[in-house]
Amino acid sequence: MVEVFKGTTTVGIVCKDGVVLASESRATMGHFIASTTAQKIYQLAERVGLTTAGVVGDAQSIVRMIQVESRLYNMQRGEPMTVKGTATLLSNVLASRRYFPFMVQLLLGGVDKKGPKLFSLDALGGQIEEHKVVATGSGSPTAYGVLEALYDPKMDVEEGAKLGIRAIHNAIKRDSASGDVIQVVKITGDGYEVADESSVENIRRAL
Repeated sequence: MVEVFKGTTTVGIVCKDGVVLASESRATMGHFIASTTAQKIYQLAERVGLTTAGVVGDAQSIVRMIQVESRLYNMQRGEPMTVKGTATLLSNVLASRRYFPFMVQLLLGGVDKKGPKLFSLDALGGQIEEHKVVATGSGSPTAYGVLEALYDPKMDVEEGAKLGIRAIHNAIKRDSASGDVIQVVKITGDGYEVADESSVENIRRAL
């Protein structure tokens, strides 16, 4: 049996002006740390991002597929696909493989003309629209403790980013499959912004 990279913590937060996605960067194969710089947040479109938990190869295949479909839609329609439309497309792709599923758990978030949207999707295409916070992966129970205690629907993406960092930071303390660098993305009507690594570390050190 071929071993795969898996084990993670990812977080999605709905803010008043956008969506925050956060993750850490450790990939494991059993008890072995296979990578300390794994990418787990991907940009799918101008204002849409995706976090991945599960098998890395499956996640990367899905990302490439949805990126291409999003570009084609934009070219043909002259406007970007909505966040819900992207989530539905992704759900259909996952459901079509239900007998040989992609082993992933995904969070899709973004901003469109209807405002900030966040969806969680399972390996069989189950889709749930999240209105507050959501976490996935092996460190999610710890992350949820922080998110549920400190989330405020009135927070902006800057405050949401700090909450996401705190949630991931605490998950890293308790989950051996999560660790190393914390990655944060802020998505607003102005676009998709990857938080500077040094700024994230400064916030982390202050916790």
